[in-house]
Formats: sequence, structure tokens, C-alpha cells
Amino acid sequence: MAYSAMALLPLTTHAIAATVSGSIRLMDSRDPNVSRRGDFSGVVIWLERMGGERPPAVRPRTVKIVQKQKTFIPHIVAVPVGATVEFPNADPIFHNAFSNFSGQSFDVGLYPPGTSQKVRFARAGAVRVFCNIHSSMSAVIVVVPTSLIAISDKTGAFSIDGVDRGEYRLRVYHERSSEETLQKLERKVTVDQLPIAVGTIVVSESGYIEVPHKNKYGQDYPPVVEDRATYPAGKTP
Repeated sequence: MAYSAMALLPLTTHAIAATVSGSIRLMDSRDPNVSRRGDFSGVVIWLERMGGERPPAVRPRTVKIVQKQKTFIPHIVAVPVGATVEFPNADPIFHNAFSNFSGQSFDVGLYPPGTSQKVRFARAGAVRVFCNIHSSMSAVIVVVPTSLIAISDKTGAFSIDGVDRGEYRLRVYHERSSEETLQKLERKVTVDQLPIAVGTIVVSESGYIEVPHKNKYGQDYPPVVEDRATYPAGKTP
């Protein structure tokens, strides 16, 4: 039986799909979850292709940040540009998610229990989210120009799957670190084998000062929010 020369060539032309992994360690933190419990979660890591190559198209996606017991859950999400974030209200009270602090501004308005609102994020940046009624509620949406994204777990571990061969810039975002600190953590990652380990990335929180935020009108929140009566008896958070 005859075989063509093409049929005898080894299948070596397929693009690899590497996993890039590593770990995060937080330093100089005043947060008791970090300093006492060793919780290194919530740091965003992503890869941006270098060398002028066009990155692969990012498919639109939707993620949820649920409002429950006067808390945004999860506190931090990371999405590619063009993604939509949905804000379901799972509380028996009204909420009003908004952002005018940094990143992309939005205001979904006041909406009742059992309903939801959506926001599409069209440009990269860190978006700090608050509730116009409850000053204690906050979240962060990190919007990046790639789908190669990970968020560190409590141990600090992270893993980015499906990375094609090439050179990338690894970037980091942590809400309690300065821009200067984060820029110094950037590094080049060359993907030419399986898998790739980048080691431990030490992220300092030195110099971080939490600044109280205003409501969406730029005013202070009232000292007391009277919405407890809307919770079922015995279930007030």
C-alpha cells in the first residue's frame, strides 16, 4: 500500500496548550486574614502576549457577583474586556451597585429583592464596586485584555491553562498594593514546554491606606440604614 509523503510526517505542528502556574505570598499586611491566618487569596494574575502578535479572540462571557447578607460574593472577579457582570440581589432588601471610584463608571440604580442587573465592561482597568445604600459592601472587578487569567487561592496557588507557545508579559493586581509595587512584579514568561512554573511572587502591601468611600452622589453615608425590618425574624445578618 502506498503512502504519501504528507501522511508520513509526524504530527508536530499542533500548537501546545501549556499550563503556567505559581504561587503568591503577601507581605507587610495589616489584614488579619493575611497576618494571622495566612490567607493569600484574591490576587489576580494574567498573561498578555508580547512581540506584536495579535492575541486570540476573546469569547464574550458573563460572571455573577451575588448580593447576599449585605455582601458582594465573590469579593473579587477577573474578566476579559467585553465580559458582562451580573449583579443578582439575593437579599430581602433593595441594593444599588455602582462604581465611580476608578475604572469604568456605572450605576445600575435601586432594584428590589429577587431581581438582577447587568453591566458590560468595554475597557481594561480595576473597577471598585460599592452599594449606594450599604457602605460596608465592596467588590473589585479586574478587567484585562486577555482570557488567560487566574486568581490566587487561600494558599496563594494559581494556575493558568491553555497557554499557546510564545512570549508573554505576566502581570499582577492586588487591591491593597500600590501601582508602583505591581509594575515591579511584571515579568516575561516564555512558553515553549509543558508545564511552566514561575515560582513564588511576593506582593507587598506596604504603604497601603484604606480610604473611606462616598456614595454615588459624592456624599457621606448616613450613620444608620433602616432596612433590618425587611429580614425574616431570626435571620438578620
